[in-house]
Amino acid sequence: MRIKKMTALLPLLAALGACDDFGAAPEQGELKWTVDGRTDVFTKASAEIPDTNDFILKITDAKGKALYEGAYGQSPESLLVDPGNYTVSIQSLTFTAPAFARPQYGDEQVVVVKGGSSVTVKLNCTLLNAGIRLKIAPDFLTSYPDGVLYVKSSDARLMYSYSEKRIAYFKPGAVSLVLYDNGKDETLLTRTLAAQEILTLNISAPGGGKATSSAIQVAVDTTKNWQSESYVIGGGNSGSNTGGETGDAISASEAGNHAGENDVWVYGYIVGGDLTTSGTTVKTSSVTKNTHLAIAARASVTAKASCVAVELPKGDLRDALNLVDHPDLIGTRIYLHGNIVASYFGTTGFKNVSEYVLK
Repeated sequence: MRIKKMTALLPLLAALGACDDFGAAPEQGELKWTVDGRTDVFTKASAEIPDTNDFILKITDAKGKALYEGAYGQSPESLLVDPGNYTVSIQSLTFTAPAFARPQYGDEQVVVVKGGSSVTVKLNCTLLNAGIRLKIAPDFLTSYPDGVLYVKSSDARLMYSYSEKRIAYFKPGAVSLVLYDNGKDETLLTRTLAAQEILTLNISAPGGGKATSSAIQVAVDTTKNWQSESYVIGGGNSGSNTGGETGDAISASEAGNHAGENDVWVYGYIVGGDLTTSGTTVKTSSVTKNTHLAIAARASVTAKASCVAVELPKGDLRDALNLVDHPDLIGTRIYLHGNIVASYFGTTGFKNVSEYVLK
């Protein structure tokens, strides 16, 4: 009888044992992200090229819970997350109303992370807003000395002074050019602008006088629609580089995929040095070796495997960049011209550096 009872209990015990699995957490996956410094859009009239280190990064789960929200440069290299959908978005700045010199770059992607897998999101930042720039001819000023020009959208408008050189940025949509004169507004032109579009308008009144608004001519300068011009965010299009080719620079995060390539530009942030004694992380203070330094895709990176080890040749370049004499360079964005090698101090290397640009 006892044997029969024990036999009957076995399935129940097995079921109870299986219940232990019900509370087990699912195997997590790894979520990584990087900003592709190359974009499809850049307006030459922008006074400042955005620094991706300061971009606003936000990572949310399927329920909208924020796992990280803050500066891209201060974000961790990865997050361990439960299997599911995640939204990764980035913006150079918050843009809510029309404004001068406020280009907004960004991207947003939704990815699926599976248990035990690693997913890297590459954010390709493009211009999210649109803009108008006016070029006002002297004959217009003569004909309309008291006139005021505005550019406006459905939510607000900006006065465009005759001396204004900056681009007025708007959310994508209908944007109008308005002349205020003799106590009334008159719409001269309306265009629907898409994201990435920068429209330059040449304003003139060649007929002289201002008997009618038909004397005003508004010409669209299509050569100034730069939506197809590419650049590297923070790259050489600012006019401040010495080599002239930093617009083709490779990000430190992508350098390992270009091992063996020579005479190329690589860019990143100086994050530390002393790679011979630093173990798996770079030394971020009290550096003792002046022969090399480490750069990475963002300033918060300290893992040596995520860095590019840069050999500093003896001479002016080493004197200017070594972290023994210049510890303040840590966190600085830099562009370097030289050769990418597969391994240097146990990570991707960069040697024969001939030029550099600090940003």
